[in-house]
Amino acid sequence: MPTMYYEGDANPALIARRKVAVLGFGSQGHAHAMNLKDSGVDVVVGLRDGSPRTDRAAQAGIKVVDPATAVDWADVIMVLVPDQVQPELYDEVIAPNLHAGDLLLFAHGFSIRFGYVTPPPDVDVAMIAPKGPGHLVRRQYVEGSGVPALIAVHQDATGEAKAVALSYAHAIGGTRAGVIETTFSDEAETDLFGEQVILCGGIDSMIRAAFETLTEAGYAEEMAYFEVLHELKLIVDLLYEGGISWMRHSVSDTAEYGDITRGPRIVTEGTKAEMRKILNEIQTGEFAKEWMAEYRAGAPNLLAARAAVADHPVERVGRELRPMMPFLVEKVPADDV
Repeated sequence: MPTMYYEGDANPALIARRKVAVLGFGSQGHAHAMNLKDSGVDVVVGLRDGSPRTDRAAQAGIKVVDPATAVDWADVIMVLVPDQVQPELYDEVIAPNLHAGDLLLFAHGFSIRFGYVTPPPDVDVAMIAPKGPGHLVRRQYVEGSGVPALIAVHQDATGEAKAVALSYAHAIGGTRAGVIETTFSDEAETDLFGEQVILCGGIDSMIRAAFETLTEAGYAEEMAYFEVLHELKLIVDLLYEGGISWMRHSVSDTAEYGDITRGPRIVTEGTKAEMRKILNEIQTGEFAKEWMAEYRAGAPNLLAARAAVADHPVERVGRELRPMMPFLVEKVPADDV
């Protein structure tokens, strides 16, 4: 059983004595920076000139400076820019402005685990990774609770890396819910695996395949949308609240019997074999190399896939139906600019 840390295990005074730079003000960045500020921590946000997020950070009452100035000023630097951007940002901005004894923090183990960032031996390197989207990290903090987080120490030059990182987790609300100790490798590998085989890749592939199966058989697109996408939230909520047993208890006996008899025909031994193959690609670094090469080439496959899914009938039908549901506030990518 991994070690868990809570409020009483952290010393909030440690991070209160530090100067913290949050690089990035996206989903996670805005939550970390605002939670730190509300916890009384001296924090700045590092954003490039012309960033569309500058005004948002300033409106939140947080000082905004360029990333190089932020790193040079701070002694705790939290890197919250996308994985693919981190190597260049590190080489050009972070590394030249690091000082001995600084704490370099990450919210994902990707760059360290796969060798895209190699910090000098005289700085601490640790991870605080909330297990939830940034908007939830912020909302839970404001409501007086928190989102569980992971903590890992990759390099402890000062002997205080873990204690300061745990203090940081306390300041963003993580210790209210519990902070689980892990490693950069375990976090990076399991996170990528979960995203690829179920949370993103698995679910959206099954949604599209199921929608296509129903509509190709002649069922109305609207009916197919409700059955294979809209109602998914209801099932996920049950799983979140009490696991598979609670979900099966909560649905009809008919649904439960269909689950236990038909589910294994969808996720077969062949599916598990492919999952093992995907896990191996992650563990060996093959996926990381593929993704970085894709990004450096301008992400042609990613951009083509985005355009294709936007044109998929299940997305078109969803855009037509969601405005008809007054209880639902539709979200689109532009909302997060």
